[in-house]
Amino acid sequence: MVWASDEKVTRFCTWEPYTNKEDGLNYIKNTVVPHPWFRAICVDDRPVGAISVSANSGNDKCRGELGYVLASKYWGKGIVTRAVKMVVDTIFVEWPHLERLEALVDVENVGSQRVLEKVGFQREGVLRKYFILKGRSRDMVMFSLLSTDYQS
Repeated sequence: MVWASDEKVTRFCTWEPYTNKEDGLNYIKNTVVPHPWFRAICVDDRPVGAISVSANSGNDKCRGELGYVLASKYWGKGIVTRAVKMVVDTIFVEWPHLERLEALVDVENVGSQRVLEKVGFQREGVLRKYFILKGRSRDMVMFSLLSTDYQS
């Protein structure tokens, strides 16, 4: 998990950079394996990132949250844009109850905002002081894509 130990990558993530193999193996065992929709982003059959959709339940089951991460060495090459497009091409079919796919992005994470815009997500607005990340309140940009918005 090359990306999980990279400080540039983890800047906008909830975890600190991993410092040993055991941290990565525990993450795979405790988060990846039981997750309902978690995929590796691969280049030349080698994992260089991850992408997931987290499901909601009850009255919120019509919404899911998209998350992704990519090793900094691969930034700016269209890899995540392609991965996000692959997700939206399939997730509304695989999860027919899903009507809205959301993504929350730190206001300073401009690259991630561009990815979502390229795929067709709408920027809905800034949620001020929405999230505490590494001890600081952060403003987040809410993006969404509706099942009725997207045509593959």
